Amino acid sequence: MQGGLPLNDQILRACKELIDDAKMGCADLVFKEICLEILSRAGHVLTERQFKQLAAYASEKMKEKMSFELQQELAMNK
Repeated sequence: MQGGLPLNDQILRACKELIDDAKMGCADLVFKEICLEILSRAGHVLTERQFKQLAAYASEKMKEKMSFELQQELAMNK
C-alpha cells in the first residue's frame, strides 16, 4: 500500500484521471477509443466491483457533451 490506498484503488483513481484528461483533450471519437482501451487494460487488474464502477464512470463521461469552447478550438485546429 502506498499513500494509504491499496494498489488497485490507486489504479482505479488513475484510470478515472486518464478518462478525465482524455475528455478534455480529445475529439469525441478518439476519446471513446481511449476509454475502451483503458477499460480493456483495467479489467485485468481491478476487482469486478471496481471495474463496474470504472465502466459506469466512462459511460457517463461518454454521454457528456464536449464543452462549446473545446469544440470550437478543435474545429479551428483542423
